Amino acid sequence: MPGIDVTALSFDELIAREWLITNGAGGYASSTVLGLNTRKYHGLLVAAMAAPVRRMVILSRVEETVTVNGRSSALATVEYPGVVHPAGHPLIRAFTATPYPRWAIQGEGWTIEKSVRFSPSGENDLLITYTVLASDAPVHLRVRPLFALRGIHDLMYQWSGRLEAEVSTEMPGRVRIAATARTPEVHMAHDGIFDAKPLWYLSTLYRRERERGYAALEDLWTPGEVAFTLQLGQTANFAAAVQPVGLENVLSACSQADIQEEHRPPCRVSALSDQAIGQKLSHMVDQFVSAAPPVVGGRCWSCIVPQYPWTAWAVRDTLIAFPGALLVTGKFALARALLATLAGLVRDGITPSEIDEAGGEPAYNACDTSLWLINAIWLYLIHSGDEAAVRQLFPTVRQIIERYQAGTALGIAVNGDGLLRVRAAGVGSTWMNSKLNDWVITPRNGRPVELNALWYNALCIARELAFRFDDAPLARQYAATAEQHRADFNQRFWNPLANCCYDVVNDAGEDASIRPNQLLAASLPFAVLAEVRVPEMLDTVRFKLLTPLGLRTLDAGDPNYQCRYAGDVAARDRAYHQGCIFPWLLGPYCAAMAKTQGPWPAAAEAIRRIVTGLVEYVLGNGLNVVPELFDGDAPHKPGGAVSDARAAAELNRVWHEHILGRHILGRPDAHAPTGQHTAPAGQARSRGRA
Repeated sequence: MPGIDVTALSFDELIAREWLITNGAGGYASSTVLGLNTRKYHGLLVAAMAAPVRRMVILSRVEETVTVNGRSSALATVEYPGVVHPAGHPLIRAFTATPYPRWAIQGEGWTIEKSVRFSPSGENDLLITYTVLASDAPVHLRVRPLFALRGIHDLMYQWSGRLEAEVSTEMPGRVRIAATARTPEVHMAHDGIFDAKPLWYLSTLYRRERERGYAALEDLWTPGEVAFTLQLGQTANFAAAVQPVGLENVLSACSQADIQEEHRPPCRVSALSDQAIGQKLSHMVDQFVSAAPPVVGGRCWSCIVPQYPWTAWAVRDTLIAFPGALLVTGKFALARALLATLAGLVRDGITPSEIDEAGGEPAYNACDTSLWLINAIWLYLIHSGDEAAVRQLFPTVRQIIERYQAGTALGIAVNGDGLLRVRAAGVGSTWMNSKLNDWVITPRNGRPVELNALWYNALCIARELAFRFDDAPLARQYAATAEQHRADFNQRFWNPLANCCYDVVNDAGEDASIRPNQLLAASLPFAVLAEVRVPEMLDTVRFKLLTPLGLRTLDAGDPNYQCRYAGDVAARDRAYHQGCIFPWLLGPYCAAMAKTQGPWPAAAEAIRRIVTGLVEYVLGNGLNVVPELFDGDAPHKPGGAVSDARAAAELNRVWHEHILGRHILGRPDAHAPTGQHTAPAGQARSRGRA
């Protein structure tokens, strides 16, 4: 079994490594390599009850006991206050997360392989299998499922109501847990013998929640246990679902998926071709794409889950992930539907910053989401060539431009110096939006560098679309505004002392903090930063911010730098954008660097060196997931959300565009303003730069 040699790592190292798989409908399974749940968000069946939202931890874990020749061994590892019991982790010999989590477990005279997977149906059904790989005697296996039956942000406690399990007499191997006023109906299927022994297991400890300053103890309920007697080569099967489940159907679906997985290349990065790595990265990003977008306010919302395991339906994060999750992978129908939905939610020129998955009013507190939306519309056009859809979206582009110019909510308007500013007291309206009570930790009111880079990009896109849709006077108007903005930007934002851009320009002066936001001034399809300055800016960013896993959010030499993302909520919020490494920022960095190198593949090897560290992490210790962030200082411990759509999608996009050189037929050269009509789809100009 290729993967992690569990015997070579310490207990703390193994419970710091988290795996996560999804079912394509917002549900997931996640835990640590040892199967020890360290978060309340961990669970073997976390079901999206209204796919892909309203997620609930249904099956928290299972506890197994193996008896061979009269000697019993506990396989599970569980933590309670002051003790780890049972402690079955010494029996684990190896673990791999590819193509789904599997463990090699070995005791005296026997070896079992355990696996956890979803059927490929997109249903909330999980299959756990145990296969006897070696034994000279019958293996008696007992599996006890422990249920949480609560929302992902909550905890379950023993309560006065009664949970009951009903064993089917008509269909052997079926068990139904009846719904209550607080818990959903759950179904189990197995090919063993069920023994009803309902119990509460009190005070399971989630150490990561305790470290984060949250409630960390939970009570779990079990309806009983399933007993199996296995000979060499035989397999025991246990399935759990929130709908009636047939074991035969789940096994059949998983068997077909196994056939497709048989020819996947090995997991070691050094043994993989560039194409094989690209396939693995695409598979990783597909875990964020839901086949069942949620319905909010009567309309379908995003098909991209921004993060696992917790999720705020952040529009900015969705739009950053948009090209790598939907366009590079050719999911144009989903991309088109997402753009149309967001366009319908624009109010007074502002796109929502966050969607309430419960159906409440969206939040409108971000100054840049509308400009990210315009960027996504342009990228959709140049990837798909779908002019008809973009023509329908063009009025939204015009509305955003007009409202931003005239002034709109959050104090967004073009200032007297020609730059775009935001004045939203007490609101973090950029992506660096950490806030602790009334304290905005990274105040960026004024003229943020990335907001003005996105504004120039939006003006140029509007110009190109106006030309394309035969409105030459409007196109000339946008072109003149963009040209003036570019001149104003390069005059005000360039910091000659640091050879990079100021982070924010204010009426009272400039914020000279060296941050990665300036990368958007060179990486977007239409770059506002003068080309002659891009190499100098990249040199500064490389020296001050670049790491093998992403870019720091603040120069380590800055007095406000925080090297660790740890502690309670206040400590973590203080560090969030003050030095943490965000992997998604490798995307803008590589895009900016590619423009300085010339047409593909000139920059391919240089970009390969930049992203190799993250690729090796993802396909190795990262267990096929990219975390939201890492500590700024070595050893760069992962933090934040376990799996981040922006990071996964940007890595996928960089690999396909800059390493594999995936060119899109008919894509116009969008990297320099022309003021002229670009070639229509099907009449390709040279793409020029990657």
